[in-house]
Amino acid sequence: MDGTELSVRFDVPAIVLKWPSLNNARRIGKEPYLLLEGTLDECIREFMAKPASTRHLYEIRTAPQPPLVTATLSTEHIVELARLREFL
Repeated sequence: MDGTELSVRFDVPAIVLKWPSLNNARRIGKEPYLLLEGTLDECIREFMAKPASTRHLYEIRTAPQPPLVTATLSTEHIVELARLREFL
């Protein structure tokens, strides 16, 4: 790093969406529905409470915070943010 400090604001608004599924697979042609509206922290906690085997059916959307947070967070990205949150 060049000495600049990277940070994430976990108090920003975010939503958790769930994709309709069949046999633990996303249904093609269906849109995700709102599961939770809250802060990024609350949404990460809700996501992490889901069984690991079903997390691919969920996503979090929030305002981007470059370079660490994108508008739509993937499963892997959310897990990494949850780890980062524990250190802050």
